[in-house]
Amino acid sequence: MALSDADVKKQIKHMMAFIEQEASEKAEEIDAKAEEEFNIEKGRLVQTQRLKIMEYYEKKEKQIEQQKKIQMSNLMNQARLKVLKARDDMIMDLLNDARKKLNNIAKDSNQYPTLLEGLILQGFYQLLEPKVTIRCRKEDVAMVQAAVQKNIPIYKEAVRCNIEVRIDENNYLSPDISGGVEVYNADGKIKVSNTLESRLDLMAHQMMPEIRVALFGVNQNRKFMD
Repeated sequence: MALSDADVKKQIKHMMAFIEQEASEKAEEIDAKAEEEFNIEKGRLVQTQRLKIMEYYEKKEKQIEQQKKIQMSNLMNQARLKVLKARDDMIMDLLNDARKKLNNIAKDSNQYPTLLEGLILQGFYQLLEPKVTIRCRKEDVAMVQAAVQKNIPIYKEAVRCNIEVRIDENNYLSPDISGGVEVYNADGKIKVSNTLESRLDLMAHQMMPEIRVALFGVNQNRKFMD
């Protein structure tokens, strides 16, 4: 049975409608899949950037924390150095005060001659030389001569050796020295400095740990006292 033109047109129209419907559905499917892939990719990119941002700020936070620790350490070191300097200044002030009082010892007519005797005899024992030379202040010559005469028998008795002592009256110690003597061997190459200033310096060095403890208390971080 032959189809009329109207039937053909109707079938063509129906087929076109079907094709359009399938195309529309396919397009919607493609759009949906594209939207899904877009959202997935967008989420991935957002998460990646979020992690990068978090990593960046975590790194910055660590850098800032490290800088804070370094600054705090520097400030503590500066404070510690200031404290140490203040303590050293205090000790130097005490030693300077002690040096100023040395003159009072030499002015004591009862104490100073006995002190000279001890300083001279100690010089003999330290050198253990058969010939020695003593230098002193010009105003102490008479006292030194008396001390030498008193100490020679004591020295001979102790070491069983003779000793010849010369007082150097061509080269006196500076009048700025508070007192005491310098004792030399025969050629002058070995010297024992027993001036009051040198004895004070020696005692200060030996007693420095005790002085620090007396002034500032025990340092808990200090393992050795010498």
